[in-house]
Amino acid sequence: MGVISVRFNQQEERILKDLADYYDEDRSKLLKKSMMEMYETMIDRKLIDKYEAKERKGKVRFHGAEEILNKL
Repeated sequence: MGVISVRFNQQEERILKDLADYYDEDRSKLLKKSMMEMYETMIDRKLIDKYEAKERKGKVRFHGAEEILNKL
């Protein structure tokens, strides 16, 4: 497991402490959760961008409920 040292200025350190107290999490876990949320956002954005690119090319088609039920 890797260990990373992060330097915070006084304001950042106070914010991290306030967040840790508010969410009742230790600072390390709080930073890990924040990182994972940002990573999920990045993955979501990539999927949205890919969909929007297909949509611009006219390669997106929507199926109505009746059409879907008929295929079953």
